[in-house]
Amino acid sequence: MPDSLTLDYVLAGGTVIDGGNTPGRVADVGVRGDRVAAVGDLAGVPAGQRIDVTGMVVAPGFIDSHTHDDNYLLRRRDMAPKISQGVTTVVTGNCGISLAPLAHASPPAPLDLLDEGGSYRFTRFSAYLDALRAAPAAVNAACMVGHSTLRAAVMPELQRSATAAEIDAMRALAGEALSSGAIGISTGTFYPPAAHATTEEIIEVCRPLAEHGGIYATHMRDESEHIVGALEETFRIGRELGVPVVISHHKLAGQPNFGRSRETLALIERAMAEQQVSLDAYPYVAGSTMLKKDKVLLAGRVLITWCKPFPGLAGRDLDEVATERGKSKFDVIDELQPAGAIYFMMDEGDVQRILAFGPTMIGSDGLPHDERPHPRLWGTFPRVLGHYSRDLGLFPLETAVWKMTGLTAARFGLAGRGRILPECYADLVVFDPARIADTATFEQPTARAAGIHSVYVNGEPVWREQAHTGRHPGRVLGRHAQ
Repeated sequence: MPDSLTLDYVLAGGTVIDGGNTPGRVADVGVRGDRVAAVGDLAGVPAGQRIDVTGMVVAPGFIDSHTHDDNYLLRRRDMAPKISQGVTTVVTGNCGISLAPLAHASPPAPLDLLDEGGSYRFTRFSAYLDALRAAPAAVNAACMVGHSTLRAAVMPELQRSATAAEIDAMRALAGEALSSGAIGISTGTFYPPAAHATTEEIIEVCRPLAEHGGIYATHMRDESEHIVGALEETFRIGRELGVPVVISHHKLAGQPNFGRSRETLALIERAMAEQQVSLDAYPYVAGSTMLKKDKVLLAGRVLITWCKPFPGLAGRDLDEVATERGKSKFDVIDELQPAGAIYFMMDEGDVQRILAFGPTMIGSDGLPHDERPHPRLWGTFPRVLGHYSRDLGLFPLETAVWKMTGLTAARFGLAGRGRILPECYADLVVFDPARIADTATFEQPTARAAGIHSVYVNGEPVWREQAHTGRHPGRVLGRHAQ
């Protein structure tokens, strides 16, 4: 091979699991610039460096399909919670919450989950993406615009339906976001800022999706008793717009709904035969969001993750706090606001059934600004690979990798990502299949994953020897409609 074709480096002797849901094979992976140049026996090919990864798995970098990293990408550019577990691309702007387009000193909950004070300063989505490009993070970002953020930008009062003029204004902002590089629009009608939005409002605001080949992702109105109606609304929105739909963090919340994943997955599978529908999930029985007066969420154990008026309560059990104050768990919430919480609300059988469902992607739904975050922020991907794939045998390792790489890249239209093939971008993770595991717990939520050897983004090493390398090669990714 001529000197001009010398590889920058070779990951030699590992088992390549290429993100296509096919069994791994022992092969070398050669990288030149930001791309995979060759896969196979590269022993005789000139290379600037050879890195022996014998006994390790070389996989595409994981794509976190559901994050709230919008502000974290700017504030903590090393993105340690993600690269430490092998994530090389994050999908942001979920649940109707995005950092732009909104200038607001004190955004309403749950938009404040992204705020560190002065965070909401971008009145145009293009300005937010320009900021990401000017100061890149260690990971790539594919960004959606949030419907709740659009409402907060346009409507002086959120506890009502939008007027025709307000819908027109939101649609214009959505169009600007998609024109500037947003990959889609998300909604969070479960939350107060969007709870009063009608289905028709959502459809009209999201009209630009069809023109721009965007995706529609949703935290549905209901994930408990009325989940079937919420699914039907979601499918209708996708059909009327003619766009792909992503059901975010699919779950069944509340003991009366345990086991109903059999019903919901059958409905989702039926819809998939008629329109483009996807779903993601995280591998835990507890969720996390704003501290909310919701009987389903409060029925089980609740841990406080942050509390602005009483910071010392972070990590405390809500039952204990309520008892100390002589109130019920429901009634004590008002005096703790604004705050966040972890809710133990799901059944392990449902979690496993949803994860094992063929088309389910993996998304962490981590909240990086929480003082005591849910362990999914640091542990989601190793937990799927270690606990659910290796230890429980829920699915083979190549399927686990596919659910967080090739499948996700295809569903979100991230061209050249999620696979290890010549000419694909060199987003790579090297891990020990025998050791990979999540170590983050509800008591120690920021513990780093075990078994991650190294991580590369656009060909550059970003994680080695359990530490960030100091490089920030992440890019803003666009969507290429399938």
